[in-house]
Amino acid sequence: MTRLVLWDIDLTLIDARGFGSRWYRRALADVTGKALQRMPDTAGRTELAITTDVLEIHGSTPDEPTIAAMFAALTSAVAETRDELSQRGSALPGAARALTALADEPRFTQTLVTGNLAEVAFHKLESFDLHHHVDFEIGGFGEASVHRHDLIADSVAKAEDRHGGPIAPDAVVVVGDTPHDVAGALRFGAVAVGVATGSSSEDDLRAAGAHAVLPNLADTDAVLAALS
Repeated sequence: MTRLVLWDIDLTLIDARGFGSRWYRRALADVTGKALQRMPDTAGRTELAITTDVLEIHGSTPDEPTIAAMFAALTSAVAETRDELSQRGSALPGAARALTALADEPRFTQTLVTGNLAEVAFHKLESFDLHHHVDFEIGGFGEASVHRHDLIADSVAKAEDRHGGPIAPDAVVVVGDTPHDVAGALRFGAVAVGVATGSSSEDDLRAAGAHAVLPNLADTDAVLAALS
C-alpha cells in the first residue's frame, strides 16, 4: 500500500439530501418526545457534533446515555428507509467507477472518514451498491469525535494495525466536499482532495487549502491522478 484513501460519503459519493432532517425528526421524537424545530449546520460535521447540537437546541442534555439512544434511533430510522433512499437518493456521477478503479490498483487501500455513524455509513453505501470496495473495519466514523481530524487519526491507527507498520501522513489522502474535510486533512498532515459536488465551490475548496480540487468524480483518470 502506498496510499490510504479516506472517502467522505455525503455529497462526495452519494446524494441523500432531504433524508437527514427526517431521520433526526424521528430520532428526537423517539428519544425525547420532542418535535424537531430546527437543524444545526450539518455539512462536513460529525454525527456526535450534530446530535449534541440537536439535543441542546431542543432543551435536552447531551449526556452519554441520551446520545447513545439518539445514535440507535438514527440507525433504525436509516435502516427503515433504505428502500426509499435507494429510489430517491443517488450515487454521484463517477463514484462507482472511482471506487472500482482504486480497488484494481494494489497501491491504494480505501476506506471512509465520514461524519456518519458506522452502521449508517454501511446502509448508505449499500443502498447504491457502493459498499464492495471500501474496508469498513478501518474507517473513521462520526460517533468517535466532534473533530474530523480525530476520525482521520482513528482510521490511520486502524490501518497501521492492519498493515503492521506506520503510515506517513502524506501517504493519507482525504477526499471530501467541504472545507471541514479539507481542514481535517490539513490538521492531520494528510493530502486533501476537494470535490465540488456539495455546497462548496471549487474556489471555496482551494481557499480552504485543498491540494487538488475536482469538479466531480466523473473523470476517473483525473480522480486517480489527484489521489496519486
